[in-house]
Amino acid sequence: MRERLQQIRQAWTQVRQVDPKVVPWTLLGATLGLLLGVGMGAVSPFLPLVFMPVFGVMFALLGALLVFNRRASKAQYTAIEGQPGAAAAVLQSMRGQWFVTPAVAVNAKQDMVHRVIGRCGIVLVGEGAGQRVKGLLAKERKRMSRSAADVTVTTIVVGDREGEIPLRKLQVTLTKLPRELKKGEVPKLERKLKPLDRDLPIPKGIDPMSAANRRRPKPR
Repeated sequence: MRERLQQIRQAWTQVRQVDPKVVPWTLLGATLGLLLGVGMGAVSPFLPLVFMPVFGVMFALLGALLVFNRRASKAQYTAIEGQPGAAAAVLQSMRGQWFVTPAVAVNAKQDMVHRVIGRCGIVLVGEGAGQRVKGLLAKERKRMSRSAADVTVTTIVVGDREGEIPLRKLQVTLTKLPRELKKGEVPKLERKLKPLDRDLPIPKGIDPMSAANRRRPKPR
């Protein structure tokens, strides 16, 4: 219990540094939860009024927790957004049958492409400057098409420009892609493509895992 409280305190401190508004928003969530809990306790014909404070405290804690979790998730995305490898960090935190290989293609400008294999097939996620990363994606897509011609290859560019997917929406975008592979086919495809990753040329001085090794945002 003590360790859990320390974790909550640490998370609270970290989120406040990135999002100063987390305090008033969390208090607002607690207040609304308190009013809802007290109101439910007051109108319920089956419970005595003594349960009103109990309901109030329970819903206040629930409201505060829901608001804090949402603000914390947003703050974590903000903390890594724009850093090389940020998309890899988000991808590797996905739950379910996803195989993520960071930085299957990287250039000297720190533009990079990450490969994701799931029920939707192959997804190539690029992060970096628009035209440069599109060139990397095109080359990697050709490479994947030669090795897995019967599998759909989807390309995504992470960013805030037109036609790009914001980092905070990356996980949701992948989960909405249509499924075409069976569960047993996903690991087989991963094993088939794994040999392609050996001795990949990564430019000197680039660590594509730098952001991926930081605290990763939890999926919503």
